[in-house]
Amino acid sequence: MVGAAESGAAKSSPHPEVFIPPWWAEVAEGIARASFPPPVALVCGPKNSGKSTFSRHLLNILLQRYERVGYLDTDVGQPEFSPPGCLSLHLIDEINPDLKNPRIRPPEGCFFFGDISSKRDPDSYLKCIFSLYDYFIKEHYKPNELGSPGKSMLPLIINTPGWVKGTGFDLLVEMLRYISPTQVVQIRISVESKNLPTGTFWLDGEQKRPVNLIEVSSARQDSLNRSVLIQKDAKSTQERHLFDYFRQCFPSDLNIVTNKELAHALASLPPYEVPLSRLKVMHLHCQIPSNEVFHSLNATIVGLAVSSDGPAKSQYCIPRCIGLGIVRGINISKGLVYVITPVPYSSLRKVDLLLQGYIDIPTGWLQVRGCVSPYMSTKVLHKVSDKDL
Repeated sequence: MVGAAESGAAKSSPHPEVFIPPWWAEVAEGIARASFPPPVALVCGPKNSGKSTFSRHLLNILLQRYERVGYLDTDVGQPEFSPPGCLSLHLIDEINPDLKNPRIRPPEGCFFFGDISSKRDPDSYLKCIFSLYDYFIKEHYKPNELGSPGKSMLPLIINTPGWVKGTGFDLLVEMLRYISPTQVVQIRISVESKNLPTGTFWLDGEQKRPVNLIEVSSARQDSLNRSVLIQKDAKSTQERHLFDYFRQCFPSDLNIVTNKELAHALASLPPYEVPLSRLKVMHLHCQIPSNEVFHSLNATIVGLAVSSDGPAKSQYCIPRCIGLGIVRGINISKGLVYVITPVPYSSLRKVDLLLQGYIDIPTGWLQVRGCVSPYMSTKVLHKVSDKDL
């Protein structure tokens, strides 16, 4: 295992707020040096071991050698570039010097799983991941045929959740067997009982392609021997990603930096009107009586999907998602649903399916002093919507 004892002196980091131990830098450089085929690197380990930080660093290193890098995010609780509840594939084409705060980015492909854990529906969770991976292989990892110039093969990073025991372990094993990475980076912490087994624990037969297993220790101390292990606040991270996502509803030069400012802005934003007659609703993890379906949508965050998405619909139970929206209100008498979303109208007009899960609107957006929330009662909803529109 690569660790502090073999690292020597710490290298100066271009990211002063984030400590990249020299043994991490060495591993990332080694992966990036892989010639052909480009690396398919899966990063795994227990919670708070540094998987996301290592993955961001590896992404930046790969971008020094490739124009674009694929990033498959399988952590529905704390995704890197998407709101919580999403499984997404991204093609990244620029280095991000801020390893601490990744930015929300438009995905190449996305599923709205609708929960911050895979516990409720492990089968659908895996099917969504496998669909995104298959798409990447088909579109971005096949060598060009002779005499037929096309897209160059891209490397891929797969970031995984920190749930590595029980069902979480079983899901990781299934993921590893299906994807068959060229490199597996397993980050290990000092509490041995929380770590994954050593070695190629997922193999029970032949691997699709040769695998290089790299076991590294987590970054427990910086160059000054100060602890760098910080217990993450998952809820705060999720709310920050939701903030960043719905902040996109407004021009970038508009000064919106707090929950209060965003809540006021969302409350005053004219929503899109969508006829109920053209919408279907899919409840991802529960059953709702038919006469309560539309009422249950009020004041929820939903996935926006197109039911005619052929490949996704035929093979998997959840159609692809083009974005998220807040259901600001339902007006049954007018047959309208009012939706707030950063998805452009040209894409939104194709939506005919709302995916409802368990991703809640942050309470800070609902309870703002001096602002009558448009989400709290049906009467207010109809009144505010009619006035706004």
